[in-house]
Amino acid sequence: MKITICGSIAFYQEMEELKESLSSRGHEVYIPLLNNEAPAEMGGGKKIYFGKYIEDNGGIDSFLPDHQIWDLKEKAIRDHYEKIEWADAIVVANYEKRGLSGYVGGNTLIEIGLAFYLNKKIFILNPVSSDISYKQEIMGMKPVMLNGDLSLIN
Repeated sequence: MKITICGSIAFYQEMEELKESLSSRGHEVYIPLLNNEAPAEMGGGKKIYFGKYIEDNGGIDSFLPDHQIWDLKEKAIRDHYEKIEWADAIVVANYEKRGLSGYVGGNTLIEIGLAFYLNKKIFILNPVSSDISYKQEIMGMKPVMLNGDLSLIN
């Protein structure tokens, strides 16, 4: 099966491990790539994790709508959408973040929505936190809850 892993970039190491585990089970797997290098004014030459960069530089309201970070963010979103379109299914890597177990952030929510719209199978690795206000929308897209068991992916 062709699978694209979705989730917060904060879980990048875990996504790499998931990719390896799913690949060893015979799946073809894509993960988000940290392939957007920061422009010189943003530190240059290194891969950029948007959330951390924004938090470390005054928060989201410090970046005007025409700031180049939004061009980079758009590129990353479009790149991952293409991976979702390619896939037969997505696996949502949702671990603990910001004190919420089973965290699903805004970007991951829209990726789940895209997969749903494209009639892709949706697998969610861990139970989604009930403290996430849009859990009902996630559940309405009828994901397969894996409860950590990758053998349920068929």
